[in-house]
Amino acid sequence: MGGFASIGECMIELSGASGDIWRMGFAGDTFNTLWYVRALSAANYPVDYVSAFGDDPFSEKQRDFFEANGIGTAKSPIIPGARPGLYAITLDGAERSFTYWRSDAAARKLASDPQALAASLKDRDIVYFSGITLAILARADRNALFESIATARSNGSRIAFDPNYRARLWENIETARAVIGEAMRLADIALPTFPDEKDLFGDASPEATARRIAAFGVKEIVVKDGTDPALLLTPEQEEWVPAITANAIDTTGAGDSFNGAYLAARLQGLAPADAAKRAHTVAARVVEFYGALAPMEEAKEAFEPGTPPSALPGISPSRGEIG
Repeated sequence: MGGFASIGECMIELSGASGDIWRMGFAGDTFNTLWYVRALSAANYPVDYVSAFGDDPFSEKQRDFFEANGIGTAKSPIIPGARPGLYAITLDGAERSFTYWRSDAAARKLASDPQALAASLKDRDIVYFSGITLAILARADRNALFESIATARSNGSRIAFDPNYRARLWENIETARAVIGEAMRLADIALPTFPDEKDLFGDASPEATARRIAAFGVKEIVVKDGTDPALLLTPEQEEWVPAITANAIDTTGAGDSFNGAYLAARLQGLAPADAAKRAHTVAARVVEFYGALAPMEEAKEAFEPGTPPSALPGISPSRGEIG
């Protein structure tokens, strides 16, 4: 076994507007998580983003950006004539909102070649995906993705899943519930956010979320909940892991960075509670930067044991996924 694979859509990100001048970057929920796994793993540890890409100049820049940062694309297909999705971030203080242009993005074809997809997931330590990954796919491609993930799991990979519910991406709430439930049956690690689960399933509390997910057979669950502690539930323990305040200027991608740091810590053999503590610390650093991707060196510094939490007032970073 070896390596980490994250499946989904990486978009062009427009952020940091000053008048009509915008900064262009690349981001997306599962890519953001992968970014932090890359930052917090050994340089020779294989980290791949599994998607589909266009053949336009922006797609080429995207792949160049990946390569420059030690991120592979495994066997991801290149779709002639396709292009990346696009979103713009607007801020009201530290809180953000998004505008999207993504209906014909190349990533919607990420499961169109089942053999390439299966090859991309082969022999991974962890395979990670999200509810957004599922929401952008047609039903047949979604089924192909599930088959490839199930095969990877049967061959020894751990499967990590964040439901990351975004209502606007789903045809209706019933479909979202059914598909996300199917994904949970494949998961070894679940990383939900309580407000999303409340919206989708009507959960009354993080405890209700954790127990509902545990009923699918998931053995390791971390429920994030904004400024409140995260709830960790495994067969051996139930523990509330306090969040960390931060001098937040942009909460974009905060929950994704929590996921990335948590999974990186688990890959390094840390216990779940210790992994959640490291994840809170990394996410608290990430919200002190604009955009979804904080510099890798900043994430590394925050991840190291003994890093003091910020004494500045702010908000907990355990929510803020984009998608």
